[in-house]
Amino acid sequence: MARRASDPRNRQYTQVMPAPPTPSSSEVSEDEFEPTYQWKSHLYNLQQEAPKPKRIVCLFPTDNKPPHYGREFHGAITREEADNSLRRGGEGSYLVRESQRAPGNFTLGIRLNHTTWNFRLYYDGKHYVADKRFDSLHDLVADGLITMYVEAKAADYIKAMESEPIYEKHSRYATIRDKRVSNGAVVPPANITHQASISDQVDSRTSETECLDNVVTSASYEKAHNFKVHNFKGLNWCEYCGNFMWGLIAQGVRCTDCGLSTHKQCSKRVPSDCMPDRRLIKRVYGVDLTTLAKAHGTMRSVVVDRCIEELESRGLGIEGLYRIPGMQDDMDLCRQRFDKDGASAKISVKDFPDINVISGALKMYLRQLPIPLVPFEMYDRFMMAAKIVNATERLEALHDAMSELYNIKPAHYHTLKHLINHLNRVVQHKEQNKMSAENVGIVFGPTLLREANDQTIMDNLYLLTYQKKVVEILVENPDIMFDK
Repeated sequence: MARRASDPRNRQYTQVMPAPPTPSSSEVSEDEFEPTYQWKSHLYNLQQEAPKPKRIVCLFPTDNKPPHYGREFHGAITREEADNSLRRGGEGSYLVRESQRAPGNFTLGIRLNHTTWNFRLYYDGKHYVADKRFDSLHDLVADGLITMYVEAKAADYIKAMESEPIYEKHSRYATIRDKRVSNGAVVPPANITHQASISDQVDSRTSETECLDNVVTSASYEKAHNFKVHNFKGLNWCEYCGNFMWGLIAQGVRCTDCGLSTHKQCSKRVPSDCMPDRRLIKRVYGVDLTTLAKAHGTMRSVVVDRCIEELESRGLGIEGLYRIPGMQDDMDLCRQRFDKDGASAKISVKDFPDINVISGALKMYLRQLPIPLVPFEMYDRFMMAAKIVNATERLEALHDAMSELYNIKPAHYHTLKHLINHLNRVVQHKEQNKMSAENVGIVFGPTLLREANDQTIMDNLYLLTYQKKVVEILVENPDIMFDK
């Protein structure tokens, strides 16, 4: 095949024969997306040029041939004999030999770029020479030939490809992301009618302004992508640099939350703009709160919203609310419904007559958050504020901490705000439910404020005093604490 006369980067927007890849980031209809870019073809063309595997068949019987090798196994021949056979076989030829100095160890020889390459070969149910594992030796060699050929022919190009991204202006993911923002940028306030009816019963200051103030966009939450090495099927292009992802397996990485696919090196350049796809988020419990809020297009957790709605409709006056546990089987069923149906989960009085099941499911959700409502990195700041003796200075310190929480984790701030306002209404019914601000602090302190590292029993008893104090102050002063 004729080589390009000029640097291929000067022709990086040349369209290649295959259709542009279907993005793994999201399946969209034709009317939702109109392509405005062209993929870069250079690395794809190099993969097509790479030599194909040619097995050097052993013509003589061999002793002690492992069952997972075929006729490419030549026994305990010398390195020189293997090299001669591979040179005669030409580009792409390969064979397996047993080490003469270390019986039981095997070497894979491959001929590429007029050089014989030798690799220690392993088998544990799959064939491998490094991290990648293959079902067949043929696939291992094919992937190796592609990888070595492409990386040898385009070393400088690969080093520079991440510096010429298509991500912001031309990538399919950016287009989908922008459409999501423009189509649903303003998240409607949740349960305004219900909140208004409650405030009429309790206190006018908990009116719908709680939901209307500072309505935020889920798209505005900054969230890093969660990249994992991925085996892509078919032909795939990097959605950051626009270049082909070469190889047969583990060609790149994929965000498990939104599906964005990139080269491993390009993933380090991708901004923290993950827009999780609900179809990739298989559950609700145990999922990072920012991920969940963005995936569902809300500013808060759907579990917190729905449980509070149900609790305030029929549970504020129930004695022992949040202190008396519900049946574990029923709480597990409630969790399963949220995991399966999200915001449309059925949790009414017909489904769960015992209101303690709903309160227990809410506490379970908060305990299972990977990052608690007060994030690990802010734990010390909240605890230090609670230790301040002067009441005014203590309030100011907690308010400042809450403002920082708003800036770094908006979903946590808005969920905590909604929860604390709810707990304030619970406390207003303390004559019936026996839940004072102190009791609420005892119940929720260790759940809302958790240290990243496990503590001893004595440490926990000491910390509980201040965890309880933080929640108690928040519940007694929601208007001061949450002014955003």
